[in-house]
Amino acid sequence: MADRSAARAPADPGTANAALEHSSAGIYAVGRTGRIVWANQRALDLLLLKTHEVIGKDAHDLLHRDADGHTVTREACERGGTQLAHRAFRTGRNWFPRGDGTLLPGQWLSLPCEPNDRGTVALIAFHPAEETHPGAPQAGASPRALSEGERLALLADTTAQLISNVDVHGALRRVVELMLPRLADWAVIDLITEGDEVTRSLVVQAQESALHVREDLQGPMPPVPASSPMPLSKALRGVSSALAGPETYDGPPDTGIAVEQRKLFEATGIQTAAIAPIRGPHEVVGALTLGRVRRDEAFTTGELTLVEDIARRIGIALENARHYQRQRQVAATMQRYLLPQLPRLSGVEMTTRYLPAPDASHVGGDWYDAFTLPGGDTALVIGDVAGHDLDAAAGMAQLRNMLRAYTWSRDDPPHHTVQHLDQAMRHITDVRMATLILARLAREPDGEWILRWTSAGHPPPLLVEYDGVTRYLDESKGILLGTGTLHPRTEARVTLPPGSTLVFYTDGLIESRRQLLDVGLVRMRRHAAVLAHRPLNSFADQLLQHTRPADNDDDVALLTIRIPHASR
Repeated sequence: MADRSAARAPADPGTANAALEHSSAGIYAVGRTGRIVWANQRALDLLLLKTHEVIGKDAHDLLHRDADGHTVTREACERGGTQLAHRAFRTGRNWFPRGDGTLLPGQWLSLPCEPNDRGTVALIAFHPAEETHPGAPQAGASPRALSEGERLALLADTTAQLISNVDVHGALRRVVELMLPRLADWAVIDLITEGDEVTRSLVVQAQESALHVREDLQGPMPPVPASSPMPLSKALRGVSSALAGPETYDGPPDTGIAVEQRKLFEATGIQTAAIAPIRGPHEVVGALTLGRVRRDEAFTTGELTLVEDIARRIGIALENARHYQRQRQVAATMQRYLLPQLPRLSGVEMTTRYLPAPDASHVGGDWYDAFTLPGGDTALVIGDVAGHDLDAAAGMAQLRNMLRAYTWSRDDPPHHTVQHLDQAMRHITDVRMATLILARLAREPDGEWILRWTSAGHPPPLLVEYDGVTRYLDESKGILLGTGTLHPRTEARVTLPPGSTLVFYTDGLIESRRQLLDVGLVRMRRHAAVLAHRPLNSFADQLLQHTRPADNDDDVALLTIRIPHASR
């Protein structure tokens, strides 16, 4: 709003100037010659004008009209500069022309004041007609006009629907259900994609106590015009909201958007419409149109303000949803490239699964890894960096790469490698806390498969024997990474029976807000025993399906290894 701030001194919250600046009424100051020398933000918003379009203009010529839009005489308006400077008075009904060509009905009050350095002789305060007497019936008000309490309830219900649903487009349907037929006969939502394409994504009609989605009126729209003064075009640019009717689009269309709007009015029979931008905190994401089919139910400026409030809430929800979706896509791309291809091992089967968090705002640091070491052993890793955001995903990448380098370059036991990683992590990564298991799978000369592993605060691996006997490998227990505590770490060793299945997993598979870790461990063990004879891919899929808690809000990484039977 830089063009507005230059024309008036900044308001100090402790001064009367600040009170005028933040008043709910539109206020402007008139000089000795009757020209406007200052206006508050509310006045600019009500008039849909910018500072340079107001300051220095003759107040009477600019702002005072009759119901037909004709200029009112100065005598009838009592607009002489000397009269303003000598006494206070309130006018009857007046119509203020707005920047979008519509008229704003209301009243204004003149207050004389001592001339200041700008030459101000009077302050003019004005309200839209509906705001002049809050709660009182207004002449010409719409039969559908809501009371102040009903408006607040509608806004509260709208907000609740938008913030309580992950599926924002589904929430939009429910918001439309709140508005129809309460406010209008038709609701139209046009959305701007991230590629700046416009789609008429939802058209709903209230008819015979039911709502009907008109898919025949939905679909792609022409691009947003750069300078069209037509109401929908201005709304899609985020310039202003407006009231409109079929006559608005009677003339030759200036853009493809205007052509589509004319078709909409013809197809729906809308006689009066309120059109508002759907604006998020940082960008315009679309426009909301509410339409009525009866001319005697024309929208008022007060109702347009309500539509603006609803559209603003929709905009915040949509922009947040886009932000979360972008975040999820970035994290998913990172994890897709970072989660590795599995090595080929003679006789040993290996498969993995990764499931992102159900909530698009939750991206995590869970990962698995498997790679062949120079001596022929296979390194197996499962880990979880604390957090549910892009920082966690980035931290996972740092930790994974460091662990790979240490494990490959140093032929150390797993617990020594993890201890070295813990000491280095605090100095050269952004990871503050993490859990992991590092294991080495080796085949002995006699054909036995040996697993050596160390745990840094991670849930223990599950060993599932071919006959369904299961046990958790919890012999190696160590504190998680990032505590700064230099306790010695230990490792354990186990011989893996022929035909057994080894399961590494992250806590999203067994724990949730409503399910304790111990309950999840018991549950997974039971399901794994039943699945012991399943092919490995089926084993992994079924284990995920039956073990993951329904209310899980975390991502899940799973690494499973099947040891060959002795006959192989």
